[in-house]
Amino acid sequence: MTPRSTSWLRPARAAVAAAAIAVTALLATVPAAHAEGAAPPVLSDGYGLTQVAGATEVHSATDFTITVTTRQVSGPHKIRIFLPSGYAADPGRRWPVLYFLHGGGGTVDDAAAAPALHSDSMITVVPDGGLKGWYADWVMQNTPVGAANWETFHLGQVVPFIDANLRTAADRAHRAVAGLSMGGSGALHYAQARPDLFGHVASLSGGLDFGMAEIRGAVLATELNLTGAWCAVSTSTPSGTGTCTGYGPTVDSDAVYGSPYPVFGADRVWNAVNPAAATNLARLDGAEIALYTGSQGLIDHFTEIAADTVKARLDPLGLPSRLVDYGNGSSLAPSCDGGHNYGCWGPALADYVTRLQGSFPATG
Repeated sequence: MTPRSTSWLRPARAAVAAAAIAVTALLATVPAAHAEGAAPPVLSDGYGLTQVAGATEVHSATDFTITVTTRQVSGPHKIRIFLPSGYAADPGRRWPVLYFLHGGGGTVDDAAAAPALHSDSMITVVPDGGLKGWYADWVMQNTPVGAANWETFHLGQVVPFIDANLRTAADRAHRAVAGLSMGGSGALHYAQARPDLFGHVASLSGGLDFGMAEIRGAVLATELNLTGAWCAVSTSTPSGTGTCTGYGPTVDSDAVYGSPYPVFGADRVWNAVNPAAATNLARLDGAEIALYTGSQGLIDHFTEIAADTVKARLDPLGLPSRLVDYGNGSSLAPSCDGGHNYGCWGPALADYVTRLQGSFPATG
């Protein structure tokens, strides 16, 4: 991968054609064992999820995407699943699971920009988090986007659905959640909301501290569909080129967490779910915690501050954690410029997944 482009202009027709050619060439390099293997497993509806018939996308025998509907979130939503290459050949084995949460303006296909997520040591599940879902059950459910109970969708439906349909090691020690940007705050929040589910959590360039006006401003920007840096670099095509089509319909500025203004307790929901709040961090007791961030550019300047705050609050609680501040990116990878992009997140995820594979207890 290469660092993101600094251009904010819509790609020209010729550039789009070139990208299509590049993607075609990339697909042509998929190993035959992945491209021609047995079909992915057939999954059964349940836990409030109904699969859309004929909508399954088979990228390979170990990489497929289903589309589901649920009363919790309006509209059909995709779930991309990466299986280990040995999944079909070893029917008696159960596997750890990593849930990967994409960034604002992104989709489940962003995961293709981080090859490390397709691991032979674990199942990876990438659920749709919406263009601006923020991995939350929204305060307002009557906006133009309709029902928006993202947390309930993911934790109350997707997790048990995956455990019922795939050979998972369905316990806390073998389940991880990681995310970047919007998904970074989502990952930390999910691990706090359901410590019984997740024994491992990682945030990459996450908007972690809702006490920061800049982070609250980022949420408001998504609600009001103010496209900018957060949107443009939180997404990726399979070739690693940043794209962004916006955050979808404009909604009320109080839609996700209520009023963001600290007047007479109006921002109580923000404070209650703040991933950086010490009371919420204490719920991570016993979990393995990893934080990654750069320091360059407008966005990671603030994600670095948020990550430092979280680390500083974890330490007095006696909760071990790893903070990887790769600064300008030179210590991480040639593709990384220290900014908010997959040129940094790809190698950061490679580092995290390698460590995570080694930290899962053995399964049978």
